[in-house]
Amino acid sequence: MQRYKCIISYDGTQFAGYQVQPSKRTVQGEIEKALNKLHKGIDVKVSASGRTDAGVHARGQVIHFDSPLLIPLAKWEVALNTLLPDDIATIRTELAADDFHARFDAKGKEYRYFIHRSAQRNPFKRHYAYQYPYSLDVKKINKAVPFLIGEHDFTSFCSAKTDVADKVREIRKIEVLEEEDMLIFRFVGNGFLYNMVRILAGTLLGVGAGDISPESIPVILEKKDRAYAGKTAPAQGLYLWEVHY
Repeated sequence: MQRYKCIISYDGTQFAGYQVQPSKRTVQGEIEKALNKLHKGIDVKVSASGRTDAGVHARGQVIHFDSPLLIPLAKWEVALNTLLPDDIATIRTELAADDFHARFDAKGKEYRYFIHRSAQRNPFKRHYAYQYPYSLDVKKINKAVPFLIGEHDFTSFCSAKTDVADKVREIRKIEVLEEEDMLIFRFVGNGFLYNMVRILAGTLLGVGAGDISPESIPVILEKKDRAYAGKTAPAQGLYLWEVHY
């Protein structure tokens, strides 16, 4: 039995999220369905670096699974991509140690959030960026960023639905990138709580819109109360960009 590590990409638009759910189309469900066909009806379970919600995309999600099949690495990608739907792609397959775990061995992640800055609707971007037609002060956003860097209790930036007790995380880098009509928030950290990146994005948008002052970020962190942070930005702008090991 060999353990394999795969880097996969997917368009989250038509999925109810990554994790298997009864009677719903999920990324994990489609991958396990493809592996079942490849293994002639034998169920093969996959583990991922983490879940993504409905509508959230991934450029560099990482999964692992065990298989007795002796298939050359280059052909794993061909075999899986032949069986996977068009909105999931296997990018790279590697041999992994027997004790490798896609989730527990991860040292950090990078997420990116895409904002389409335009008053005009673009039907070709509606599933892949959050259209934001209002004025934004990017200088104010950049002024708020340093307050979020470092190790903090991010309770205020986490969905109240989470059951995680320890909400201390380290954000190592936040970049605000401007590319034509796109504003992109790049978040790099050792881990992220449920909805944390979307709440961070929504809060930074609130800063840029003038609804939240940059200097209030430390107070929001100190309150440890979701009610003090900004809105949760929509799912379609979020991408799991890369997982670090």
